[in-house]
Amino acid sequence: MRKANERAVDSGIYGRLREMRMSEHDRRIAIGALRDAEQIAEAILWVTEKVTAFGGLFLKPSLKH
Repeated sequence: MRKANERAVDSGIYGRLREMRMSEHDRRIAIGALRDAEQIAEAILWVTEKVTAFGGLFLKPSLKH
């Protein structure tokens, strides 16, 4: 996740991670895991949008009776 996005949601999860009492090493691991999860979620959403966009190309033509 970009720093701009991190600042935009700073009052949320990233803000809470900064406020929690934990070692700096654990904090970096947690923030890294959160960024990885956000990247995976964004990739899944991107793939879903692309499949939806191309969905009309793969539909079988309907047979009229």
